[in-house]
Amino acid sequence: MVRNDVAGAMRPPAGIDSSTAVFAVIGDPIKHSKSPLMHNAALRELGLNAVYTAFRVAPEQLGQAVQGMRALGIGGMNVTIPHKEAVMAHLDEVDESASVIGAVNTIVNRNGRLIGYNTDGLGFVRSLQEEMISDLRQSRILLIGAGGAARGIAYALLKAGCRRLHIANRTLARAEALARDLSAFGTVAAVQLGERPAIGAHEADIVIHTTSVGMHPDVEAVPFDPDWLRPDMIVSDIVYNPLETALLREAGKRGCRTHSGLGMFVYQGAIALELWTGAAAPAALMREQVWNTLSHE
Repeated sequence: MVRNDVAGAMRPPAGIDSSTAVFAVIGDPIKHSKSPLMHNAALRELGLNAVYTAFRVAPEQLGQAVQGMRALGIGGMNVTIPHKEAVMAHLDEVDESASVIGAVNTIVNRNGRLIGYNTDGLGFVRSLQEEMISDLRQSRILLIGAGGAARGIAYALLKAGCRRLHIANRTLARAEALARDLSAFGTVAAVQLGERPAIGAHEADIVIHTTSVGMHPDVEAVPFDPDWLRPDMIVSDIVYNPLETALLREAGKRGCRTHSGLGMFVYQGAIALELWTGAAAPAALMREQVWNTLSHE
């Protein structure tokens, strides 16, 4: 089993050798990825004889790339844009998280059997719990957006037992469809997103923004009128470039506690590393590695 081999390969030699386990991320484009920096620092910290790299894989080569993973014994791979949905057809098994979300961002190679997971939403929730609120069971949450990221986060929030989840989207039908898909996992409803969400601010304890609004280069955009916010809310934005989005800046001015998207990126990678190796990921170190690169951009 791949993860046992990796976990047992402690105190590696000075360089890569014939026993070195290989992990990777695939996508197109991929040169911008910060995953190799983050994961290689974690592997060194854990003392594992392993390396993490990045491969650009064009869409028409995806099937060959996945078979190459199996043939070469690559222990695990992260999957990013544009392959998260298409890769599912090439795997032997898909975990419930990925099946419900409809996308895979992590593949585990277990003795040649390739299993797909989605750690994005779970990574977000772990970050929220570590940094903001440890117990979500009494939380009333407003989720802005109804795309792929929203689906993963909504699933993970419901699995964590949040009290009630409202999904707000400018196209109400998309929010309604997502709410129907996730209704088996908890209390969830759809609302219209206009200048303000179509619920009272008193009905939400946590607001989570999952769209690309406010992402570089349009960094001054906000998804709704921030005057809707109330001071005791937690406001989270999954965008992490810039680290403080316009929404978080406006929320901070109104006395809200703010939570950036950096933790989601770090913890989705940490969970993937744990799936591959069986070792507890050094999340603080992984966060530091990414933070340092963003601080200088």
